[in-house]
Parts: sequence; C-alpha cells; structure tokens
Amino acid sequence: MGAVTPLGNTVEETWRNALAGVSGAAPITHFDASAFKTHFACEVKGLDTAPFIDRKEIRKMDPYCQFAVIASQMAVDDSGMDLETVNKDRIGVVMGVGLGGMRTFEEEEWNYAKTGPTLGPKYNPFFVPKMIADICAGHISIRFGFHGPNYVTSSACASSTNAIADAFNLIRLGKANAIVTGGAEAAIAPGGVGGFNSMHAISTLNDNPQAASRPFSLSRDGFVMGEGSVCLVLEELEHAKARGAHIYAEMAGAGMSGDAYHITASHPEGLGAKLVMEMALDDAGMKPEDIDYINAHGTSTPVGDLSEVKAILAVFGKHAYDLNISSTKSMTGHLLGAAGAIEAMFSVLSVKNDIVPPTINHAEDDKDPEIDYNLNFTFNVAQKRTVRAALSNTFGFGGHNACAIFKKYAD
Repeated sequence: MGAVTPLGNTVEETWRNALAGVSGAAPITHFDASAFKTHFACEVKGLDTAPFIDRKEIRKMDPYCQFAVIASQMAVDDSGMDLETVNKDRIGVVMGVGLGGMRTFEEEEWNYAKTGPTLGPKYNPFFVPKMIADICAGHISIRFGFHGPNYVTSSACASSTNAIADAFNLIRLGKANAIVTGGAEAAIAPGGVGGFNSMHAISTLNDNPQAASRPFSLSRDGFVMGEGSVCLVLEELEHAKARGAHIYAEMAGAGMSGDAYHITASHPEGLGAKLVMEMALDDAGMKPEDIDYINAHGTSTPVGDLSEVKAILAVFGKHAYDLNISSTKSMTGHLLGAAGAIEAMFSVLSVKNDIVPPTINHAEDDKDPEIDYNLNFTFNVAQKRTVRAALSNTFGFGGHNACAIFKKYAD
C-alpha cells in the first residue's frame, strides 16, 4: 500500500494520525478562499515530490496525478515485487478518479480568459494530458512497464471502490496476476469549493475547521473536501505466495449497485446502500455476522448519514449492535474519487491490527433523534477489538454505490 493524504504522506503516518483522532482540516492554501462560503479543507501538506518525480516529468502532471504516481511507487515498493523478473504483461493498473485535473483545467482557462481574447489562445501543450482523468493510470503503467489491463473508473465518490472491485474481478477472471489499484483526487480549487458551496454540500464551519466534519451528529452541515491518493497492490494468492509476498489481508468480495433515485441525494431509506452491502456479502460468501467493522461512507451530510444508518440496520439486524462503525472522513475529509481507496486502506489495517479508527467530533449533547445511538459509532477514541472482516462503503453522486469486504488472511 502507498498513501499521500491529509493525515500524512505515508501509510504509517496516515494510520498513526487516524488512530490518534487527528483532523486534517485547516485553512485553504491552494488559492484565496476568503470570498467563498467555505475557507477550509483537508489538503495534502508538506509533500516533497522530488524523491519520486523528475522535475521535467512533474510539469506534465496535475497534482492529482502526482499524488497517484507517488502513492503507486510506495505501494509497489511495499509489495516487494522484483520488477526485473515479474511478468509485467500480467500486471495492470486500475485507478478511480472522480474529477481529474480540475486545477489544471481552471489554470489554463483562467490564463485564456486573461490573455486569449487579445493575444490569441496560448494553451500549454501538456494541458489535455494533464487534465484528463485517465492519465494517472497511464503514468503508473509507463513508470513500471506494466502492460496488463489499464484504465480509470469514474463514478463520483464511489470511483476508487469501483476500481478496486474491478481489479479484484479481473484477477479472479484470470486476466492479471496483480493490479495496482486505488484512487486519486485534487479538487480543492475555486470550482470545486464554489460548486459544492452552491449545492450546500460542504461545511461552512469556518470558525472551527477541525471540528467541521462531524458524521452522525445532529449539527452536521456538510462534508469537508479532501485530496490525495492511496494505492493498493491486489495480487492473486498463489502468485503472491510463490514470491514470498507479505499479505496484509484477503479481499473477500465486492458489490456495486445504483440508487436510481436522484442525481445527488442518496435514497432516503438507503435502498441502494442496503443492496450493495448485501451484494458484497453474497459475493464473499459471508453472513452479516461475519463482519466486525464497517468503514462507513459517513460524509457528515444530513440525508446521507441517516440513510446509511438505516441501510446498516436493514442488512445487519441485531448484529448491527455488535459492530464497530466509524467514519474516517471526520479526520481525512472527503477525498471524493479517492475516498474508497483511503477507506479500503483503513479497513485493511483494522483487520491486520485489530483496532478501529474513530469517528471524531461527536459531543454527547449533539445527538440526532433519528439516529440509534445504541449502535457503536466508535466516537472520538479508537477501539481495540478483534476485526475478522471489515466492510467499506462508498456512495457517489448519480446513485453509484460500491462496497468492498476485506478479511483476515489465514495461511
């Protein structure tokens, strides 16, 4: 695994800060946000690209792609693959990206607006390949010489869980021995913040940014934007064992569904969310009682959080009260197309280490009367417990739902 996130620029730093309940939210530095309703976000901080990407190459990459390339390098290094001997025709790259090169697009169009009408259009020759959402998979495959399946999925906030599910299925179908998968996003830009502000989708708690993402609390007023990339190496078991790979966990199953309800709102009764969890359990050959932890989509929106709770209760019944549930978005913010990837990483690490990261920013006097607080939302403090299997939910605009299940690996 490899990670560039608002909580740290490695897997280890991100995980350590998540267990400590650290918030990645702070005032926006990418642009002057003073005129916007929201002045803060969960940005990547202090990232040194120089050890990973040549100065000439970085000119060809939007920040989202830089994050992806760096995370992929960490993941491939962590996998221990011998790139001199591995069959690269059997290794692919499947990434999830929601918006792609938004910052590149805005910069180029702003430059045109300033000078184009008088001096004529002068676009950067790298404009299109920097902007397009698929290009991170291309850069990763070129970097390592991986010739297997190579593409990007785009299903809004479900993008990277869809990518992970696709990678999983491609390996099961015998199309690849291993796939670098995950997601990347860097949409903290005027258009991203302004667009979500106009929809009333993101928090405006400017006086206390670190407490703004408060999933499952009554005062929740929208999500906090995040950015970054997480990459995972999925590998067919016998192929991994043959080369002596260290194995974090087993991917057991995945589900995909559609709400068929609204372009931005989740179904109020969580019908699509219920279906996708049931599909993932069925795919894994598991029962609801086999799951110990749910990494919830939990964006801190009034409708979304409530509908997910309803779906969890509908799927898990009495066992729902024996689960740990948490929304790590309370700390990382919402990484949009990369949300599923970072949350898959947290799910895998929970399974590996038998500890559940918290949902921060909840107060006892901030309870929503429509939410059942007999459920264990892992509020404010990480909890140690045996995690035999973890389920990760992601839901996106357009009614796209994706779910992945990871369980302990038993040799």
